[in-house]
Amino acid sequence: MDVPALERQFAEIFPDQRTPKFRVCAPGRVNLIGEHTDYNDGFVCPMAIDRHSLVLASPRPDPVIRLHARINNQTVEFPIDREVSKDGPAWSLYAKGSAEAIRQRVKITRGFDAIIDSDIPIGGGLSSSASFEVATALTLLTANQQSLPPEELALACQWAEHMYPGVPCGIMDQFISVMGKKGHALLLDCRSRATRQVPLDDPDLRVVISNSNVRHSLAGGEYAVRRRQCETAVEILRKRDPAIQSLRDASMKLLDPAEMDAVIFRRARHVITEIQRTIDFAAALERRDYAACGGLMYASHGSLRDDYEVSAPELDQLVEIARNVPGVFGARMTGGGFGGCIVALCTRESVEPLTHAIAIKYHSPYPGKPAATFATVPSDGATVAS
Repeated sequence: MDVPALERQFAEIFPDQRTPKFRVCAPGRVNLIGEHTDYNDGFVCPMAIDRHSLVLASPRPDPVIRLHARINNQTVEFPIDREVSKDGPAWSLYAKGSAEAIRQRVKITRGFDAIIDSDIPIGGGLSSSASFEVATALTLLTANQQSLPPEELALACQWAEHMYPGVPCGIMDQFISVMGKKGHALLLDCRSRATRQVPLDDPDLRVVISNSNVRHSLAGGEYAVRRRQCETAVEILRKRDPAIQSLRDASMKLLDPAEMDAVIFRRARHVITEIQRTIDFAAALERRDYAACGGLMYASHGSLRDDYEVSAPELDQLVEIARNVPGVFGARMTGGGFGGCIVALCTRESVEPLTHAIAIKYHSPYPGKPAATFATVPSDGATVAS
């Protein structure tokens, strides 16, 4: 991102401030494995990527936020000395929810003027929304010389996404945006919220993301439908074992296709097997068994495609292209599904052949919009700089 250009635009939009006083940077993320397990109390294994939401801000003397989004050239203004309203353009709800979450937790007397930009693909399954929420929340805390423990900050931003844009997300996206660590993936237990940093610092290893450029909106309904289907499976299983509180507690031995609708059975099967795949993936990553990691990624994609039915033809196509490139250990769709990105684990030397193969073999549904492919490395979580 062009920071000098952002600074110039900040001065144009907020001439009374002239220059921003601090910067907040919050990363997007790619989930290596563990899809649709977070809201089922399972395990996930994401990493923060080197693409971010960047906020340039200055505190105000009054409890008002003025926020300009460079991506759509829109500005919103709202007070924070009362419950934050839910009106305004849809994009602003992520910021408003974060502001309200912080207002409920700490003493807020000052708002801020800020401009925000991002190089995270929107709608690509790389958690641009959580990055935006975390960046906004951290900006408001910084403007008021306040802080929250990392877990509480992440939970505040999750609350914001539930209550304002209305997406019933799990805790993964906000946790990794706050807690990411350079050179590591994060194994997160979504029930206990326990975390373990898993080394991902092999200099000969790369993580490659390819964006299908098929857009999706989780607030559109399918995400919520899958969540309800999982809850239905739990209700059925609980009749046999009252101790089952979520699919985290279930096993394939308990799952009987005769007791539930075939669709509900497949949804539950994906979650139960994906939780185990995630545990196995972290263990394989720690012992640097990348072939085992790759096999688990391919198995994950097949389950997401066939049992959870959240893939898309474009994602399946990208995974198959990656499968046929030497040096690629594994690939899978990542994110909520219905478009977005795939993630591949590969050798450093295979990045260029993989990128080239996708460029010539991927058939985009949108003429002139090929897949956007880039390599990334595990990065740190949200930071503040003056």
